[in-house]
Amino acid sequence: MTATATMASEVLPLAQEEEDRLEAAVRRHSRLVYRIAYSVLRDHREAEDATQDTFLRVLRYGKTLARIDDPKAWLARIAWRVAVERRGKVARMGVGLQQVDELPSRTVGADRVLLDQERSALLDRLIGTLPEQLREPLVLSALQEISPREVAAILGISEAAVRSRAFRARQILKEKLTGVIGPRTEYGPEK
Repeated sequence: MTATATMASEVLPLAQEEEDRLEAAVRRHSRLVYRIAYSVLRDHREAEDATQDTFLRVLRYGKTLARIDDPKAWLARIAWRVAVERRGKVARMGVGLQQVDELPSRTVGADRVLLDQERSALLDRLIGTLPEQLREPLVLSALQEISPREVAAILGISEAAVRSRAFRARQILKEKLTGVIGPRTEYGPEK
């Protein structure tokens, strides 16, 4: 066997192993990556593009995937950075992100669907008014259901800071919601 043939026989299994590792990461974490991208971009198409960009970056640096202790947190950090970069590019280009509404269920009345859409839009607007340092931990931990430890790794802050900022963000949202819809009673809004 020649030196070239020996080297090729050693490289091919390594390349296949890297490809298998990347494929497993895509299968296991693509939903998480998409949710993070969507939480930043608020647009399904942009989030899908950001998800693809994230895995393209992972492919470029795939050799490091085997050495990563926590691939989920590593991918989440990359997804966050890609989405933030994409949001900046879209803002600089002056292109507005458009949100595609999901089709409502036929079993729910039109008035209920409209009310739910209005509440969701109000909550989105109120979350958007939060300072970024409070909004990011809230969105990642509460809305995207990422653990405080992983959020801390993504944002580069301590776990205690994640919990504190998410708590403060909830307090501010509660105050703002109370100001808009009034205090809640046991049976709904107070009249």
